Amino acid sequence: DGVRKILRLMLPAIFGSSVVQINLLFDTLIASFLVTGSVSWLYYSDRLVEFPLGIFGIALATVILPSLSQQHANKSPEHFSRTLDWALRWVLIVGVPATLGLFLLASPILITLFQYGEFSGHDVRMSSISLMAYSLGLLGFILVKILAPGFYARQDTRTPVKVGIIAMVSNMVLNILFVVPLVMGDYEAPHAGLALATSVSAFINAGLLFYILRRERVYRPEAGWLRLFLQLMPANILMVLFLWWGIDAPEKWLQAEAWSRIWHLAILVAGGGAVYLLGILATGLRPWQLARTK
Repeated sequence: DGVRKILRLMLPAIFGSSVVQINLLFDTLIASFLVTGSVSWLYYSDRLVEFPLGIFGIALATVILPSLSQQHANKSPEHFSRTLDWALRWVLIVGVPATLGLFLLASPILITLFQYGEFSGHDVRMSSISLMAYSLGLLGFILVKILAPGFYARQDTRTPVKVGIIAMVSNMVLNILFVVPLVMGDYEAPHAGLALATSVSAFINAGLLFYILRRERVYRPEAGWLRLFLQLMPANILMVLFLWWGIDAPEKWLQAEAWSRIWHLAILVAGGGAVYLLGILATGLRPWQLARTK
């Protein structure tokens, strides 16, 4: 009986956690019918989006799941809600600048990491377009990883599956709505429509999970969200201005030597992070105060 219960809970959880990957599989299938190179452009873009998602999103989800499970077992709904609130605040603090940085640095990152040998300047341009489209959904991807444990911890694996199916169907419909007009209009990068559809479907997935948690009063936002928004906004603006000022034209990146590219990109990433950190400190936000769950 114990094994059956574990399987009954585990299998839907695996599906619910794999919706993004299944959507990417459909994207790859459709991309194979588009311009030659579309599959590769989407692959490189997806790999770069998966990096911050794995480093932060999955790590944070792994941290909160045991706490949520224990709080549910202890019948402590207030602490359960506070843990979710804590995680969502960190998503805002880290996820927004990561999205903006990935969007702005799409070309420099691709040139620095991949533009060698057969990977041409045209490949960089096409991959950067799909990477920017994927980066718009990074926050949605992370939110799904954080909100889903709010169901798994309560042994509710069916709801994320139902929501995941809705997101998958939405992705398929959006693929048609976004890609067909781009193909008919002879747009040079119709594969970007696939990436954009995946990003939108991620927010649909996250939005439905959030709505259900709020409707069932599992999650009740703590005070201070408006203040957090106001504290983070100027810091993100300053970071964007710094990156915008520091990024050279793609042509200069393409002509630069490998070490010069790496050095320039490292300065932009480190400098952007420093500007963002100084910005939030200047507004009175102290990230170390949120270092531990409540």
